[in-house]
Amino acid sequence: MSKLVTIFGGSGFVGRYVAYRMAQDGWRIRVACRRPEYAGFVRTYGVVGQVEPVMCNIRNDASVRAVTHDADAVVNCVGTFDRKGKNNFGAVQDEGASRIARIAAEEGASHLVHISAIGADVEANSLYAQSKGRGEEGVLEHFPNAVILRPSVVFGPEDQFFNRFAGMTKMGPILPVVGAGTRFQPVYVDDVAQAAALCAEGKAAPGIYELGGPDVHTFRELMQTMLDVIRRRRLIMNIPFLPARALAAVMELGQTVTLGLVPAQITRDQVTTLKSDNIVQDGARGLADLGIAPTAIMAVLPDYLWRFRPSGQYAAIKESAKDAESKLSAN
Repeated sequence: MSKLVTIFGGSGFVGRYVAYRMAQDGWRIRVACRRPEYAGFVRTYGVVGQVEPVMCNIRNDASVRAVTHDADAVVNCVGTFDRKGKNNFGAVQDEGASRIARIAAEEGASHLVHISAIGADVEANSLYAQSKGRGEEGVLEHFPNAVILRPSVVFGPEDQFFNRFAGMTKMGPILPVVGAGTRFQPVYVDDVAQAAALCAEGKAAPGIYELGGPDVHTFRELMQTMLDVIRRRRLIMNIPFLPARALAAVMELGQTVTLGLVPAQITRDQVTTLKSDNIVQDGARGLADLGIAPTAIMAVLPDYLWRFRPSGQYAAIKESAKDAESKLSAN
């Protein structure tokens, strides 16, 4: 019988790619998520019955144990940007991660892969990074041979990074950003998934790996690349950290007053996070140590950002026709 893996958050952005890769490798997969009724699409990743979404609340021992039982490997892809509420930083990225590791060990799982983030540190300035750091400590305490993957900002068709800012270009001639000089090393979602799958199969040494793409860019440079891809001209305006923090405080207040109906576009903790570069540290193990060649941004961005172009899917056709017309005129 093929091996069984439980993927927590397996219907999310990164998790679905991990599920697909492992399904193609022949694994039976439990996709553990809060709303399995919305995760039916993962069933198509394999043959009938190979991939099954199941309900799980990682804040509850019994719920985690039920979906972990008999699993040969466990992959935790769950994360959050919510500082408040039941599924906040502490509940999900600290306590939830520790709970998954503890129960995976108790249930006899052979391998555990935990997806964290570059910058995870209990001594960090941001609450987000602190919770990621505490989660890593909890994982290693209960499952010392776990593999921890720390990606930089992850990009791909369903991302909330390039898609979000590309959508903002429709709102006016100015594209505001906080921390325009902060450096990132974007990593392709399927490269992260490939790394997770290899580690879940026991093909990598335990420990921490920092995952980044082949190039390092400032926030401003990434936004300019995105604008070039979607064929739009916008003024990239940097908002200094001090006024950005004040603006974030107002937005958070608005979210509180409206009971979440008007979500904050940026929080004070995110402003704090943006003060630090998000790149692979010198000497850290990474994709190369896993035998994975990182995918460049421009190899992927045009494949999913075309819908933000003024002419959408017809942009390439129009450009081709224009080039042909220019050549004819020149002759």
